[in-house]
Amino acid sequence: MSVVRAALVQAAWTGDKESMIQAHEQYARDAKEQGAQVICFQELFYGPYFCQVQDAKFYEYAESVPGPVVERFQALAKELSLVMVLPVYEQEQPGFLYNTAAVVDADGSYLGKFRKQHIPNLPGFWEKFYFRPGNGGYPVFDTAVGKVGVYICYDRHFPEGWRALGLNGAQIVFNPSATSRSLSQYLWEIEQPAAAVANEYYVGAINRVGVEDLGENDFYGETYFVDPRGQYVGAKADSYKPELVVRDLDMDLLQEVRNRWAFYRDRRPDAYDDLVRP
Repeated sequence: MSVVRAALVQAAWTGDKESMIQAHEQYARDAKEQGAQVICFQELFYGPYFCQVQDAKFYEYAESVPGPVVERFQALAKELSLVMVLPVYEQEQPGFLYNTAAVVDADGSYLGKFRKQHIPNLPGFWEKFYFRPGNGGYPVFDTAVGKVGVYICYDRHFPEGWRALGLNGAQIVFNPSATSRSLSQYLWEIEQPAAAVANEYYVGAINRVGVEDLGENDFYGETYFVDPRGQYVGAKADSYKPELVVRDLDMDLLQEVRNRWAFYRDRRPDAYDDLVRP
């Protein structure tokens, strides 16, 4: 297909898991009404960003993948014929916890998952208390809208994973995030456009909004799509309010850009040995 209509959701914490799930079910329905064919939610979409504190009570948000939340959205994906990227808290087994995104095709089938590879640990972002580093590589999923990859929040600071997704055939990469106004807002405008250019694919960058009751992190929204030329597809979302972002992605542009710039032709893996030394 030459054009994919894609959607991103930036949401504010509602106060409980069930109301967050219901809100995202409605976002999916609203996106479908606008003609969307694929949608991605924000990092840990059905909870608060609990990594602002270190408290074992938040382990209760973790579940298997697929599990109750993913299966609930599999049914909705089938009903709406909508590809979904679902960033969730995964428990593989007791004590084995991951920051994960499940990918569901438009027929409701579960295609697989990406586990966040790079785990930060600093004030306001105590993620090593909650997550093991991802161990599933950089999968790309063959969906009804094309080849989709996922990179989660802090991962975006590491160019190697962006490149791995490109080499694995990604056409659209979603980067669901929870990032704070005081920490990385300037980088938000640089890193994903640069990754889209360097790897010649679309990037959907998603951030939540608001200040939650667990800390002072002020999540600044500004969700957007960027094309393989590094240009925004439409405007960025609001910096303070929840918003559903729906944009048309011209997939023919991928071939045009790759033919013109030929970055994959000109790369030099034979010269990069130092990059993979511990």
